[in-house]
Amino acid sequence: MNAEEFYRTRKFADTPFGRIAYVERGSGPAALFLHGFPLNGFAWRDLIGELGSVRRCIAPDLMAFGYTEVAGEQDLSFAGQADMLAVFLDTLQVDRVDLVGNDSGGGVSQMLTANHPTRVRTLTLTNCEVHDLWPNRTLQQLFDQLRQEGALAALKMVIDNPMAARSAFGAAYEDPGKIPDEVFRTYLEPVLATTQRSDLLRRFLQAAETDREQLISAASRLKQLRVPIQVIWGDADLFFDVEPSLNWLRQNLPTLKKVTVVPQAKLFFPEEHPELVNKLLEEFWRSTA
Repeated sequence: MNAEEFYRTRKFADTPFGRIAYVERGSGPAALFLHGFPLNGFAWRDLIGELGSVRRCIAPDLMAFGYTEVAGEQDLSFAGQADMLAVFLDTLQVDRVDLVGNDSGGGVSQMLTANHPTRVRTLTLTNCEVHDLWPNRTLQQLFDQLRQEGALAALKMVIDNPMAARSAFGAAYEDPGKIPDEVFRTYLEPVLATTQRSDLLRRFLQAAETDREQLISAASRLKQLRVPIQVIWGDADLFFDVEPSLNWLRQNLPTLKKVTVVPQAKLFFPEEHPELVNKLLEEFWRSTA
């Protein structure tokens, strides 16, 4: 899926939380793919196209991201996003999903699973927030930079400069030079298009402390899950510390079936290694059927 197809095939679901933008491919049992910051459903383009042969793949834009239109002063925390997704699935008449999350989408995935466990058939987590182990120094520095006055306006200037965009995103990719130019525009243009959209992004960032408290609070519910879980983790991630995160997940998720470590991979590795992630997802879903 290229950017033109993403724009052309995008749909909207009307909910009390707003008009939730999403793309979908395929048929069969539903799989829900949740992106990270500051991405949108386009992040999963090379997965949902291939996995459409075995799943109805749904990739929404979370509130404050992409082309989702947020209604009023919605709660943009992980728990608020999870509540939105439960209603979103109702609107699409989807009962249960194979849930896949990356970065902040992984944090939201944990909250959706903890707070709405009957909606989740299986859970796959890739590099993301874990319990109280974040933000590390690198992520905290990023938060501090983005919260400064004028930071988002400066970020807007890189939309038309692919080299600057690659520099801005470089720490999250193993090889940013291989990411097509259109990808950065597709991520940044909608969230920086207006003052209102930029304000939503700021509100999402401001919710980080609440998000952390929510994940800590959710630990007891995550420990009681019956949902099969797998973890796929890039070991060169600068934003989420690898060993502490994997240790906590191994020790606290009793239904964790498999952990795969991807050498040299960084935060957004599902975009760079879609064939590997597709293979691991298909194997996991088949083994838990």
